[in-house]
Amino acid sequence: MVAVTGLNEVFGGNDVFVHISAVERAGMTGLGEGQKLSYELKADKLRGNSSAENLELV
Repeated sequence: MVAVTGLNEVFGGNDVFVHISAVERAGMTGLGEGQKLSYELKADKLRGNSSAENLELV
């Protein structure tokens, strides 16, 4: 997984984790530091965490 820091700072939340498969589904090869994205949080009830899905460059 890739840690995407700062994405949730606007909402006062924690950092968001993005699995490489979500990046690839968005047609990207990777994420750069400071890159701005829009995304949806997907809850994983089994693991008790969330990850970013439906990534789009802003």
